[in-house]
Amino acid sequence: MRWGSAGWGSGMMGVVIFSGSLPATRVAVAGFPPLFLTSARAVIAAVLAVALLSILRQTRPARSDLRPLAVVALGVVVGFPLLTALALQRITSAQSIVFIGLLPLATALFGVLRSRERPKPAFWLFSTLGGFAVAGFALAQGGGASLAGGLLMVAAILLCGLGYAEGAVLSRRLGGWQVISWALVLASPAMVAAAILTMPDDWTGVGAPAWIGLGYVSVFSMLVGFVFWYRGLALGGIAGVGQLQLLQPLLGLALAGLLLHEPVAWTMIAVTGLVVLCVAGARKFA
Repeated sequence: MRWGSAGWGSGMMGVVIFSGSLPATRVAVAGFPPLFLTSARAVIAAVLAVALLSILRQTRPARSDLRPLAVVALGVVVGFPLLTALALQRITSAQSIVFIGLLPLATALFGVLRSRERPKPAFWLFSTLGGFAVAGFALAQGGGASLAGGLLMVAAILLCGLGYAEGAVLSRRLGGWQVISWALVLASPAMVAAAILTMPDDWTGVGAPAWIGLGYVSVFSMLVGFVFWYRGLALGGIAGVGQLQLLQPLLGLALAGLLLHEPVAWTMIAVTGLVVLCVAGARKFA
């Protein structure tokens, strides 16, 4: 019980931090190309990760850990940031946030495959209801641009769920912050090259909000949030704690409305409220 409570508390901290990711990305992508934003945030976070690993004298991961670390890097260092940045050129951050309601289902599915967790059938009912609610919202948006943005977000969610589950399993051996740190280090050569190749030719047009957005996604979304999140998944269970992500749309929509002054339609609020109700049922049967 003590470890389970600690896992849920740590997971909730991660969700609070991640809730600012999409609004911050929305601001940053207005000043930076998506490919540069993806690589730059990874490079900045990798520099911090190297400092932490060196100061705390962490031993290098075993060769057998390199494959799962590569999966983590593909999912949460490269795939999710890049695809969401591309999506946010086509949809608003408020619209993209609602897609986060699919993350608990994706994380739970990959958690079953990777850690052999076996939630009760009722868990899948509540998780699926939340997923269908989000999918219905996406289909109702219509329009070529919105559809393209929605498909990019779905792809991002699948890669992110895979990275979450793989990282949670590995965190039980290496520790939460060590997993994301080593994944950042592993991806850093490719990310440095990508950052150099895609950097803007003219920096004068990059405003302060874009720099602040880049700073947030680099430090908090890419590193600090994962310290809490992977610890929560490892201690409290991937499927169960993963349902906390259903609370992320509420926090993200509030931020999008308050900070970016984006319109938050009643349909977004309705869908978000429905998926939040699903977390209680899913949590009970996880």
